[in-house]
Amino acid sequence: MLISYTNLPLREPVDATPCPLNKSLASLISFLEGKVQEREKNDASVVAISLQSLLFRPANLSFRRTPTLLYLSLLVADECAASVRRSEPGFDGPYSLMDMKRIRRLSHSHTSPDPLKGEFEGEALPFSHHGKKNGSQISIPVFVLLICVVGVTLFVVTSGIHRSESIVTIATAGGGGGGEAKRVSLSRFRNGPINKHRTLGGLLATSGFDDQSCLSRYRTAFYRKNIPHKPSRYLIQKLRAHESLQKRCGPGTNSYRKAVNQLRSGQRSNFDQDCNYLVWISYSGLGNRILTVASAFLYSLLSNRVLLIDRGKDMDDLFCEPFPETSWLLPLDFPLTNTLPNFSITSPESYGNMIKNKVGVHKDNFIYLHLDHGYNDNDKLFFCEEDQKTIQNARWLMLRSDIYFVPSLFLNSLFKDELNQLFPEKDAVFHHLGRYLFHPTNAVWGLITRYYDSYLAKADEIVGIQVRVFEIDPGPFRHVLDQIISCTQNEGLLPQTVEHEIGPPATKQKSKAVLFTSLNMGYYEHIRSMYWESPTSTGEIVSVYQPSYEGYQQSERNKHNRKAWAEMYLLSLTDKLVTSGWSTFGYVAQGLGGLKPWIMFRPENRTVPNPPCRRDMSMEPCFHSPPFYDCQKKKGIDTGKLVPHVRHCDDITWGIKLVDEDTS
Repeated sequence: MLISYTNLPLREPVDATPCPLNKSLASLISFLEGKVQEREKNDASVVAISLQSLLFRPANLSFRRTPTLLYLSLLVADECAASVRRSEPGFDGPYSLMDMKRIRRLSHSHTSPDPLKGEFEGEALPFSHHGKKNGSQISIPVFVLLICVVGVTLFVVTSGIHRSESIVTIATAGGGGGGEAKRVSLSRFRNGPINKHRTLGGLLATSGFDDQSCLSRYRTAFYRKNIPHKPSRYLIQKLRAHESLQKRCGPGTNSYRKAVNQLRSGQRSNFDQDCNYLVWISYSGLGNRILTVASAFLYSLLSNRVLLIDRGKDMDDLFCEPFPETSWLLPLDFPLTNTLPNFSITSPESYGNMIKNKVGVHKDNFIYLHLDHGYNDNDKLFFCEEDQKTIQNARWLMLRSDIYFVPSLFLNSLFKDELNQLFPEKDAVFHHLGRYLFHPTNAVWGLITRYYDSYLAKADEIVGIQVRVFEIDPGPFRHVLDQIISCTQNEGLLPQTVEHEIGPPATKQKSKAVLFTSLNMGYYEHIRSMYWESPTSTGEIVSVYQPSYEGYQQSERNKHNRKAWAEMYLLSLTDKLVTSGWSTFGYVAQGLGGLKPWIMFRPENRTVPNPPCRRDMSMEPCFHSPPFYDCQKKKGIDTGKLVPHVRHCDDITWGIKLVDEDTS
């Protein structure tokens, strides 16, 4: 048996200070390695156990998965006792469980047992002196073994092995050491995916990044449950090809410099014909910005353009670079940097005004795309097939938007086949694009992980409640509180409360953590008091938390946006989610988490809607301001009824959203 440390690329430990017992444990393992290798050189089986998680002592320990911990402890402890038995005069083995396993394999040919099921099920373990199986005979080695089992078990539990990803590998080897390995995952918590899923099913590139500069990129998987939505192979191939385009044509390259010189001069130049650009202009609140960047990125995929992001005041402070070995940030010396914030619906460079004024489009000029919620009919021609052919003639496109316009791209016949290949699941577009693009910077990731580990990690279930009130007065409002309680209790998301205490439960009480996000703390305080002052009808323990309460939206403040981004992300880590209709904050959370939320409808006349909420048909965001125009027939049409996978939203009846084609 070979016991070795493997340096798995796991999430950063909460406390990387070595535990007091580490030195002695390392010495034990080193001793065992030497002794075991001596007698296992020619053995047909090598067991490699990753004990990397023993080196750290993370916070927020719990005592789950005890059988697995006992198994690992038993292996180490058995070798400990075996080393004592070897020193006894006249003792000729077997020394340990692994010795017995080797002896049995030589006499009985069968496959190696699964270590998590127990190796000697139904057999008496050879713990007694001189290898006898007489349970009544107790010797010094047995006593030492028991001490080792207890001691190592306590060490393993207190060092928090369950909080890291440990791997048990059973390798059936021939003489050369080759063979097929069977890997058994010991998940760190919440049944998280094993290390091979760190790239989110292939969405993320496996190289080209400095891991320490963006801790969230490959650690996100350890905080999410297994999500059934897998990216298509075609999408993965398209992403790798686009990364190559960004690297070849992005900032710092000769192609980019030539394209910028052409933009500055307005004259033709000898530049790379494959390098075309889409510049996203930073505008609106954080939720809107995230949705529009995702929309712009999808359009850049479809039109084969390099996406460059106007950093505004804080985009580089909130999000890591998504593309390897290049930057998506628009360089500060870009010729139009000072002009970008001034583009509007009246700008002569807008596509709508170019159509109105019959200005031709060619490679030497740029087009401003005004896709704001207040855009006019000429601007909306962006979504028509013939107009797209014209727009593609421009080398540079400048985009200003505050809407998630992805659904209308699915109605364009030029993109139809490509989109069907990219997204077989139509309701998972933002889910895939969002997880690919938006990785919190280290400062924001610290806010997320510290809060999650401190308050949410131990709960059996996490319920997220996102409250956005579209009122001038700050509140809180009684009708909003009543709507929250009616929705969560009627839908079975939270238990009812009762007046009298219920007797002690026969089984362990289930715990629920409720994560509130709101600009006002009044709703959180009432719900928290309700579950503190009264017992629940189910016996469940309900804990209520709210990370911040800023009072009002402050989109231009850096700290405010850090907290907002952290809270969106925390909501995406919940098991069940309630959101407020019309809110892009909730759209981002549900999309990143792959969650179909319960939407609380927007109240009218300060009364609770009936019903107060409804389970959404899709986890996709809603396009609030879609065009109602048939480009072929050149007349008005209901774009929410053209194809099965584009329908009207539940929260905004004139909006449209993507749904799975099988949704009834």
